[in-house]
Amino acid sequence: MSNSDFILAVHALVYLDHKADTLTSSLLAENICTNPARVRQVMARLRKAGLVATREGRKGGGYYFAHDAGKITLRMVSEALGTCFVAASWRSGDPHMACRVASGISGVMDGILGELNQACLHRLEQMTIQDVSQKLFG
Repeated sequence: MSNSDFILAVHALVYLDHKADTLTSSLLAENICTNPARVRQVMARLRKAGLVATREGRKGGGYYFAHDAGKITLRMVSEALGTCFVAASWRSGDPHMACRVASGISGVMDGILGELNQACLHRLEQMTIQDVSQKLFG
């Protein structure tokens, strides 16, 4: 999934923790500055991973953060969404060419990008939703 889904998810979790209430996708979307359908798509994956819970009903229904914000790492959020932070949308060369550079560069670059992605995940493992809130509120 995209980095923007990750950003949306972190925003939603921080906001849910801050409000300490059940919020609809419309209220979340208003604060995130996106549309409710997109919020529901991302929140469904967070719910499946157990990072948020839902309440049914027209009044009082929606999403809530039922965890200790200090125990939910940004890596957990990333993994719930399947986010890849470092990836290439284009590859150079051709694996069928006789030239070693042209035929091998894609695999080498994929390995480098994979290492960078792992470094991102390692850093995100050290940061929690509470850490993000502390950056906002001091």
